[in-house]
Amino acid sequence: MKILETSQKFRQEMEKVLKKNRFDHTLGVAYTAANMAFVFDEDPERALIAGMLHDCAKCMPSDEQIEICRKYGVELTEIELKNPKLIHAKAGMCLAEHKYDIDDKGILDAIRYHTTGRPGMTVLEKIIFTADYIEPNRKMLTDMAIIRKEALSDLDKAVYHILYNTLSYLDSQEDETDPMTLETFEYYKNKLYGKG
Repeated sequence: MKILETSQKFRQEMEKVLKKNRFDHTLGVAYTAANMAFVFDEDPERALIAGMLHDCAKCMPSDEQIEICRKYGVELTEIELKNPKLIHAKAGMCLAEHKYDIDDKGILDAIRYHTTGRPGMTVLEKIIFTADYIEPNRKMLTDMAIIRKEALSDLDKAVYHILYNTLSYLDSQEDETDPMTLETFEYYKNKLYGKG
């Protein structure tokens, strides 16, 4: 019963603050993450909460996101300030803790790192990072069918594949890449395939 109550509570909150397509995406991430949690022995309620709240700051104006991060002492990099779309994960972590009363550090970190990842992610962090990419409402991206299968069998491989595709896309767009994304890619590349 508790999971259902949690799900309904945050679903109602997110419906108030997110645009329709972002809300649909959020539901997709939350339920995909909960299903992945069953596969990888993670608590489905934690996955559901992290999925529901991962984009809670996404529809706020950039200056408000920056202000929230500053208010709670979360440092922003030069790249983030030049590319404000990168800030919503950190702002979302702040809102999850201070507006939605989440005191579980694992959930807060999963929200914080859902866009860039980070070296040595926890299972929950990898689940949210991956669910954000593969949820059913996402348009079909390169290798999506393969990554969706990897996401239920080998989380590290799915994370690596997503990072590889993300970096290839950013490179083709000549978009600036967050150094944390590159670090995370190198970490999982080495973990899976060694340095050679």
